[in-house]
Amino acid sequence: MSTQHSSSGSISVPFSATTGPSAQGQKSRFGVDSTMSLLVDSLKDRLLMAVPKKGRLHEKCLELLSGADIKYNRAHRLDVALVQNLPIALVFLPASDIPRFVALGSVALGITGQDVIAESTHAEDITQLLPLGFGKCALQVQVPVSGPIQSVEGLSGGRIATSFEVLAGAFFKDVDAKLGGQQTTKVEYVGGSVEAACALGMADGIVDLVESGDTMRAAGLHAIHTLITSEAVLITQRVPHESITPALAPIIPLIKSRFAGVLAAKKFVYASYNIQRAKLDAALSITPGRRAPTVSPLDEEGWVAVSAMVERKKMAEVMDELETVGAEDVLIFALDNCRVGV
Repeated sequence: MSTQHSSSGSISVPFSATTGPSAQGQKSRFGVDSTMSLLVDSLKDRLLMAVPKKGRLHEKCLELLSGADIKYNRAHRLDVALVQNLPIALVFLPASDIPRFVALGSVALGITGQDVIAESTHAEDITQLLPLGFGKCALQVQVPVSGPIQSVEGLSGGRIATSFEVLAGAFFKDVDAKLGGQQTTKVEYVGGSVEAACALGMADGIVDLVESGDTMRAAGLHAIHTLITSEAVLITQRVPHESITPALAPIIPLIKSRFAGVLAAKKFVYASYNIQRAKLDAALSITPGRRAPTVSPLDEEGWVAVSAMVERKKMAEVMDELETVGAEDVLIFALDNCRVGV
């Protein structure tokens, strides 16, 4: 199997050795260009962005793309999709592969978890542009609730099951060293159902991602240490790849701005109310705004109109407090989208 590179040098895709190396000339047995060959030819002069193709981040990423008005059609069984309204191509990859693709410049942007970045060997080559507020979890050391070991020091020299060999290995290497280095903790890779390792006698403890903790509790485990906390982030290469031309470079801050606007619109609502100027200070302490509130005089002497962004989860409480200090005509507006400056 060989690879055919796009002219931008951004990505490689397989082609059949029987059809020759030219993607543009690749023909199917029906005598027409294959979907993939046409797609590869279309990647020229497009910025490539990697998106998790499945897993816990996938659906949230699709919602984010939709909110940012990134329109695309993804053909069945293809992991590359051309964006219709921007010079971008989406590449759907396993989340664990995205740090490497970004670090090496194969794609210009990517969305993945901070835990995946930390576990990769490419963290130093990656810049985290924007935290995305979803996919929040913690990488924790877990042990049986009723087991004899209830500390990380107690696990030293024992067996650890995990799918995060790099992070777990480094952590327990430090634990072993602090205890004198006389024993070595054995870290073993387990690809799935890590929480079952202790019950099956495979491990004394595990290192795994925890979101709600329900799975761990059901397995009779509890956390004794948190290695890192994590959420999804927008990432790019620390040193821009040569494929990021002057025409494509502005797309990176544009996407960052759009994503930040979508996230702010979900987090905030827009509050508007009228209040006597004499009571303004009390009201502004309730609605300081994301940056600062807007205050405008009304035609009626001594009254002003105020508008400010407030957190969605606090809007009922804010309205109650505003009414208490004398605000009138208190209105709340949902935000479809916004630009907040990042």
